[in-house]
Amino acid sequence: MNHDTTSSTRKEGLLSTHSVYGAPCWVSLTSRDVKATEEFYSAVLGWQWRPARLGEPFRIALADGVPVAGIAAVAAMWQMAVAWTPYFAVRSADEAASRAQERGGTAAVGPISLPPGRAALLADRDGATFGVWEGELFSDWDAWRTKRPAFIRLHTRDAFDAAIFYGEIFEWASGQGCCEVRYEGDEVVLRHEGQVVARIESGALGAAPDPAVRPHWQVHFAVEDVAACARAAELHGGSVLSLDADEAVLRDADGAQFTVTARRLGS
Repeated sequence: MNHDTTSSTRKEGLLSTHSVYGAPCWVSLTSRDVKATEEFYSAVLGWQWRPARLGEPFRIALADGVPVAGIAAVAAMWQMAVAWTPYFAVRSADEAASRAQERGGTAAVGPISLPPGRAALLADRDGATFGVWEGELFSDWDAWRTKRPAFIRLHTRDAFDAAIFYGEIFEWASGQGCCEVRYEGDEVVLRHEGQVVARIESGALGAAPDPAVRPHWQVHFAVEDVAACARAAELHGGSVLSLDADEAVLRDADGAQFTVTARRLGS
């Protein structure tokens, strides 16, 4: 993003990624079928939909009118995995991608210009996929945090090593970003103003055949009724991988994995 764009964004009262640097700022689903994806998540999470600027295969999911997620029905067209991916706010997508690659990560897509910003799809040293976003935010960040995923969690082989990788890319320990990182028990926890926005835990296996136990970022959506979401997922072609009173791990009808978490656990 150039300085003119940043100034314009501030004058209009909209936030850019500069304001929440280093924090998760968006989640996006790569799917195969727009209509089927809309129907599934409308039934399970109660979302509404509007077109995205990028064209027909893309949609923006709304929760009570607030943009909360993006859908890109391009998995078959671009030969990409069906999966949820978190995006982190950065000042420069090109710099973030370079930092990731310098530290042993890889770039799958980009950086490329996607108005109103610039993005890259990356993978860390253990293969967990994540994105970076530079530019205007899709939603007011505070409103998104209220309606957003409760948090995102990285399942990886070594939480300490992963925290160093991501911390160096997003400058978590430098005081430059909007988040603080701490070690809490067996996890690394990223907080903004006391609220959890990301967790990193050890345990995933690098060469595991099951994607559920390979290193990956898991998106946790905050919901009022976990059991009702699990029932709706099964009724609409998805599956329930695990279920307890406060949390369920689900797969949608296309195979993308996500978690629904009781809203009170999101802090």
